[in-house]
Amino acid sequence: MTALGFLYPGHSAEDDYPRIEQLLGSDVRLDVVHTDIGEDAHRPDALRRMGSAERLAAGVEELRMAGAESVVWACTSGSFVYGWEGAHDQVRTLARTAGMPASSTSFAFVHAAREIGAGRVAVGATYPDDVAGLFAEFLRAGGLEVTGLKGAGIITAAEVGTWGEAEIFALARQADTADADALLLPDTALHTAAHITSLEKELGKPILTANQVTVWEGLRLADRRVNAPNLGALFTKEPIVQV
Repeated sequence: MTALGFLYPGHSAEDDYPRIEQLLGSDVRLDVVHTDIGEDAHRPDALRRMGSAERLAAGVEELRMAGAESVVWACTSGSFVYGWEGAHDQVRTLARTAGMPASSTSFAFVHAAREIGAGRVAVGATYPDDVAGLFAEFLRAGGLEVTGLKGAGIITAAEVGTWGEAEIFALARQADTADADALLLPDTALHTAAHITSLEKELGKPILTANQVTVWEGLRLADRRVNAPNLGALFTKEPIVQV
């Protein structure tokens, strides 16, 4: 059994994790610990407080006790808002505190895009335009070309968590560009696990979503490779693991 740890801010789309665990169909356990979201606002100052070392450290002991082999800060905006170097400092501190390999959803997007060979990406973000722009800057710092950026202007994770299939597909269609190798949908507050393959069929390209890449990153850190086509093209790049 491989146990992966996730620090998830507040409560919005955490039910994506048991869904993903089921879709993995392997001997992988996803342990989610909720961190203090503080002020629920997609504003740089609030997001930096949400991703502070103190708030992340508060959930680490529970994951250690659960036997986690890696830990991922399951928040996109609460990592890229620090910038490329600041986000590296964030996960280095988390790794030292946890005593295990660590990463964040922002880095997961960059690593996942590289894994599927997507050098050009379009972004459909639930965030206000200024915060969405910070994510685009982060991706560019990671060596990716951003071909299009669409922000939805939503302030709170709570509102994002209420979105269903219709809203997600509308954002994806608006954000996609013909020259993008993949479409990225950041925000771990967005329920996407049930829609990835349908989105890929609709747009004809790989779709990377926040909770999906977060789990993939946890597996990568634990040196596990799981083939799970129901989680999209990202999970067909790895060899099948015999259980």
